[in-house]
Amino acid sequence: MPIPIEDLWSLVPEFWLTGLGLLLVLLDLFLPGDRKRLVGWAAVVGLLLVLIPVLGMLGTPARTVFFDAYAVDGFAIFFKLIAVVATILVILSAMDALRGQTSFEGEMYVLLTFAALGVCLMAASADLILLALSIEFVSLSSYVMAGYFKSDVRSNEAGIKYFLFGAASSAVMIYGFSILYGLTGETNLYAIADRVRTAPQPALILAVGMALAGLGFKVSMVPFHQWTPDVYEGAPTPVAAFLSVASKAAGFAALARFLMVAIEPGPVDWVTPVAALSAVSMTLGNLLALPQRNIKRMLAYSTISHAGFLLMGVAAHRGDFGAPGLLIYLLAYTFTNLGAFFVAIAVAGRLGSDEIPSYAGLAQRSAGLAAIMALFMLSLTGMPPTGGFFGKFYIFGAAVNNGLLWLAVVAVVNSVVALYYYVNVIRVMYLLPVPSVGSATGPVPLRLALGIAALGTLVIGIFPQPFITLVGTAAMLLRM
Repeated sequence: MPIPIEDLWSLVPEFWLTGLGLLLVLLDLFLPGDRKRLVGWAAVVGLLLVLIPVLGMLGTPARTVFFDAYAVDGFAIFFKLIAVVATILVILSAMDALRGQTSFEGEMYVLLTFAALGVCLMAASADLILLALSIEFVSLSSYVMAGYFKSDVRSNEAGIKYFLFGAASSAVMIYGFSILYGLTGETNLYAIADRVRTAPQPALILAVGMALAGLGFKVSMVPFHQWTPDVYEGAPTPVAAFLSVASKAAGFAALARFLMVAIEPGPVDWVTPVAALSAVSMTLGNLLALPQRNIKRMLAYSTISHAGFLLMGVAAHRGDFGAPGLLIYLLAYTFTNLGAFFVAIAVAGRLGSDEIPSYAGLAQRSAGLAAIMALFMLSLTGMPPTGGFFGKFYIFGAAVNNGLLWLAVVAVVNSVVALYYYVNVIRVMYLLPVPSVGSATGPVPLRLALGIAALGTLVIGIFPQPFITLVGTAAMLLRM
């Protein structure tokens, strides 16, 4: 059966990413060791060109292609935008962080490009088999990147832990998928939605629970979060930034499509357990972040907490604030969290430390860097006029509108708790005495990434209307 030409046109971004990755492999092969940064610049240019067909798909009618296995809708397009933009910024930051740290700098840019391809595939997968393969594609790239610094014991530990936890969670998830296939006789999510109504409830609960465990690992959801702090601390900081944003976004894209499309028509109440996991994730993540002295570990526990807030958006997905709240929160979180990691790259690169006390007097050594870090910390807290505030406004509104007032109260309390450790970073930068060390500034690519992240954080908070329109369209097309 021939594949319609319009189906092939729908996959232009994926084809472009594949070709770009292969081109970068060849470029890295022929460039001398001291010019590997050119591979990174080529990746950035190629990824910018990917944005053209992705943006061109906005507003097109939602449909499935390739035998209904792949969704082309606003939801998938939104996550493709996040994947490409996040990867561009991470590559810009990696040009500084990797220099002198590894002789395989060019290969990292290749892996990031292919990981971005995997994220795009995850976001649009409408079939359990394709979804499982996409998750493994992203995971394999991530395992390699987490343990990239072979001479660093912590990086080796990060790679091994990530691999072991990831392999176990994937096995559980795929077993849950197999049970769901046995109950419905289908692997397509939309076909499962038609048959799940008559599935036996106990077996369906088991299938959903096992699938949720595997997808919960990807988004650092409690109790599947144990790998997060060790991997984020040991992995190269650009990789930790990528995992905290692009990989997490892909996990939420897959989780939302799986639950809202395939499982919601069935008899299983998945909202209540997801709401409970949301409360536990944001609470435990915040409490464990409080005593941290390493900025990467603090941000790791912070991502667990933010996974809880994002799960609140999944649980409260109905209504005008529901799914759009999840998407606007993810968009703001992308710029904010990437920016915080980029500041960590700049400070570690100049001062040789990821410890929060090393940020003492940063406002005197680099006023611009300290101001940007303060902006990111306030946005992660949810303070106006940042994108984080607007994301939390939508998420809280969704919880209240969906009868989850108790969860909104838990989220407000956790926002207050988070204020302590976020503001502590600001306190260290502005109030502690300046040590006798030099300035903490970054090279042009890193400063460019920082500027874009800061601009995105502010623009979403001050001029939210274009982003509201974007996420409203993406959420509306979710179930086609």
